[in-house]
Amino acid sequence: MSPSEPTTRILVLFAHPAFQKSRVNRVLVDAVKDLPGVTFHDLYEAYPDFAIDVAREQELLTRHDLIVLQHPFFWYSTPAILKEWQDLVLEHGWAYGTRGVALRGKWLLNVITTGGREEAYQQEGHNRFTVRELLAPLEQTARLCGMGFLPPFVAHGTHRMIPEEMEAHARDYRRLLDAFRDGRVNLEKARASTRVNADLDEIVLA
Repeated sequence: MSPSEPTTRILVLFAHPAFQKSRVNRVLVDAVKDLPGVTFHDLYEAYPDFAIDVAREQELLTRHDLIVLQHPFFWYSTPAILKEWQDLVLEHGWAYGTRGVALRGKWLLNVITTGGREEAYQQEGHNRFTVRELLAPLEQTARLCGMGFLPPFVAHGTHRMIPEEMEAHARDYRRLLDAFRDGRVNLEKARASTRVNADLDEIVLA
């Protein structure tokens, strides 16, 4: 690999059914979509009729090492198109099963926005579980496919978030992907985190 090539190739699968109305996701997207080494793929833009091109999606997955699912947290899960994407693209015999080894060794990261503040996503909070705990189905999906699963990057409290807070999250998001691309992430510390953007100074290596 030449010095100009990224250590880790990153695919951002973005899913927001009302992106034109989004404040926070728009700022996050702008921070990373043109980052060298990152392929940005808007699923709702690519498939407005949900007619997902499975072969195309599988080819994209094959070419990348870190798969980022960026989305708002809808009903403690993903927007509908990401569920459809999982159902169609992660085929038995390709993504999992005895011969399904196409994703082994890759990593999965969720980048999530929530209207609720972090204190609402605690055992004693309104939602009773952390975002990490609520992502258990996706964590098990990654495990079944032989992928490593990372704690989420979460921007909490989007309803009342001021522009300075949005920009701070955007800088952290870009910093994290930049570090992943160049192999400057302490994966042991990242995996032990509740949400990766809470511990960036320890996770991102100089």
